[in-house]
Parts: sequence; structure tokens; C-alpha cells
Amino acid sequence: MKVLMFGWEYAPMYSGGLGVVSSALTKSLAKKDIGVTFVIPKRLKPIKTQIELVSAAELMEKVDVVHINSPLKPYASAKSYKEDHYQYSDELYSDNLYEEVERYAESAKKIAQEKEFDVIHAHDWMTFKAGINAKKESGKPLVVHIHNTVFDRMGSDHEYNMEKTGFEEADKIIAVSNYTKKKLVEKYGIRQDKIEVVHNAIDFSENETDSAPKIPDNDKMVLFLGRVTVQKGPDYFVEAAKKVLDICPNTRFVIAGGGDMQGRMIERAASLGIGHKVLFTGAIPRDEATKLYQMADVYVMPSVSEPFGITPLEAIYNGAPAIISKNSGVSEVIKNALMIDFWDIDEITNKIVAVLKYPFLRETLVEQSTEELKKLNWDDAAEKCISIYHNLAGGRG
Repeated sequence: MKVLMFGWEYAPMYSGGLGVVSSALTKSLAKKDIGVTFVIPKRLKPIKTQIELVSAAELMEKVDVVHINSPLKPYASAKSYKEDHYQYSDELYSDNLYEEVERYAESAKKIAQEKEFDVIHAHDWMTFKAGINAKKESGKPLVVHIHNTVFDRMGSDHEYNMEKTGFEEADKIIAVSNYTKKKLVEKYGIRQDKIEVVHNAIDFSENETDSAPKIPDNDKMVLFLGRVTVQKGPDYFVEAAKKVLDICPNTRFVIAGGGDMQGRMIERAASLGIGHKVLFTGAIPRDEATKLYQMADVYVMPSVSEPFGITPLEAIYNGAPAIISKNSGVSEVIKNALMIDFWDIDEITNKIVAVLKYPFLRETLVEQSTEELKKLNWDDAAEKCISIYHNLAGGRG
């Protein structure tokens, strides 16, 4: 079995959950003797061809990484893409995000002609058109994998239409949670039987690092780690921080990650008089993120809408209990975490304080959620994908 996979984030360079998922899933597929051609955009200037395909060194046996000459970046919006375009003064690429997505999709035709594959697997809206083009060129079945809908990230009508077209043209849809599956049915009119839920997992090997430095016993640390955007709820975290500090003044709050709300959150922390208690790290590498998990007394994910949410799994693996938004897919697989409504500042405050003040609660949450974590692995997720591939391809390979 060979799979042609389209994505826009992959190891060793990634900035969010999709890169973690793509890399871990591909690794597990390769272990199970599935050949994967993983196609990803990458700025390759000064190459001047309209479509340039460059095979990277194989990251592992059975995986061929192909770069398309394109500046598409993870989590780009129409506005941020245009700003980047003017910054680099690129004449080769379109200054319009959606036109560049179309240009990227054109390359799929050439790839479909040159590569051997049985199934096409496309991740998220930026690659759906590429998957559709490859399907039309080859006649092979298309699987689209949705990690984050327009309703989660507050995207544009154009993105909604591209998502809907991808769902309709696909032979099968993989959703990362029942939470997301419900959205596809209610917001896009997709049949339930067309959607398979494959929950994300954790790659334990990616979370190994040297021991983190210790903080004084009397001090506490509360961690937010993720993109600092509306979707992730950093504003609710900052508001709760103020209330927690009124009760537990020896607490430090860390907001790790970059995003368009970071400046506003820094200003809000200052206006609340807690700027000296809240550390903004900006974007950090994965090994540093692991150390922060290890240092944290509790991890908080107050997301407004989270299709899955890998970070609570990483936090639990590294010994931090998790407080998780009910509006998330990860809440379907981790029950031994404290659940919150993202908008309920008092509830978030009370649960942070409870973990900080009662060591037995913290220890129990970590112990029991760690047991749940053992049941989540990428090999099982890969098996579910392989079953989908074989059903669509008629057992070829």
C-alpha cells in the first residue's frame, strides 16, 4: 500500500499540532510497511520555476518527503500571508493566500503523474484542492483529514467553501474527534457514515528531554502553552490569573507560544497589575516546551474551540495535571482531568487553586490520567487509517 499525502507542516520544523500529528502518524504508517510520499510547501527561492518539486532526504524508510516551491505557512490567514509576501517582496508567488493555495494545488497534477500510490490523504483546507486534483488526475480515492475547521479558527467564507468542497469530493473523511464530526454534520451537511473518527495520540519519543530546572517549593507555576489566538482562549487564562493571585500570591503564570493576541495579553496583564507575575515566552522549541511541562504545577487549556488538543497529553506525560476546556476533542479520551467552560473565569480560578492547594488532588489526577495516556498510541491510529485505505483501494497493496 502506498499513500500520497498532502500537508503543510512536518518534522523537524513545525509550529503547531498538525506538524506533530503528521509526523507521528507518518512514522507509524511507515512502521507498518505503508509507503508514504509526503508533499509539503517550502520556500525554495531562488528557484524560479512555476512548480518545483524537490525530494528531501528520506526521514525514515518508506517515507519520501517532497517539497513544493511555495511560501504557504502553517496557520496562515489571508492577512498574515499578505504581510509576509510584502516583507519578502516575492514576485514568483501570489500575494493572495487563496491564489497561492490554488498554485500549490496545481502541482498535485504533476505529482500524480510521477508518483505511484493507491490512496490520497490530504490534511486540512490548504491541501484539499491538491488532493482533489490528484484524484482527478489519477482516479485514486481521496481521504481528507480535518484537524481544525473554519468554525474553530474563525476563518473566512472562502475557507469554508474550500473545506466544504473537500468534504464533498472526498471518498472518506477522517475527523480527529466526535466533537469535530458533529460540526461536519451540522455545519457542512456531511453524512455521518462518510466520517470516521481517529483520535490523536502522543509520540512518547518526541517528549524525552533532559530534566527541567526546579523551582522553589513554595512557588507555584501555572502553564498555558499554545498559539496565542482567540481560539486558544489566552484572555480567559489571564483573567483567571488575576483571581488566582488574590488567593495564591506565590504563583507564576507562563504563556508559551506566539500569536496575534500576544501584545494585547501583555497589555491586559499589565493593566491588571500582574505583569510581573506573567511570563510571555513567545514561540519556543519542543524541548523547551517539554521542560515547561515538567516545571508546571498545572497545565490549563481554556480553548474556545479545540478539535482535539495534543498539549494536554504532553503535559500529562511530563507529570502536570491538566485543566481542559469542555469544548475539545481531547476531553473524549482523557477523563481524569478537570473540565471547565472556557468562559467561566471563576470555575477556572477555583480549579487552578484546588490543584495548587491540595497535593493529593494533583497526584491523583496525574496518576489516573497517566494510565489513560497509555491507551493512546499512534500505532492504533495508523491501523485505523490503514483500514480506511484498504476499504477504499479494494485491498490493493
